[in-house]
Amino acid sequence: MRRDIFQAVADPTRRAIIALIALQAMTPNAIAEHFDTTRQAISKHLKVLTECELVKQEHQGREIYYLLEIDKMKEIDKWLEQFRKIWETRFAQLDNLLATLKKTHK
Repeated sequence: MRRDIFQAVADPTRRAIIALIALQAMTPNAIAEHFDTTRQAISKHLKVLTECELVKQEHQGREIYYLLEIDKMKEIDKWLEQFRKIWETRFAQLDNLLATLKKTHK
């Protein structure tokens, strides 16, 4: 089953994992230390993130490190951009309206 990146980021634990490994690559055990859950639960979250290609694995000796896939995160940003433009336009319209109201009340 192909997972969707938006399903992956919908979960707060997975978002927290993304935030952690955005700063530096980490092993599953190092990631698990930041959560009050089992190592197995973290592994399941990492599996979802890997299937969605939001994170990738890098082997260093016997350790596996998880790294953030920036290009995949750009897909999310691209989708959000359309809404960002709408809100920026609305805020600009509100600024103009408030400026007009301020002038008329002087």
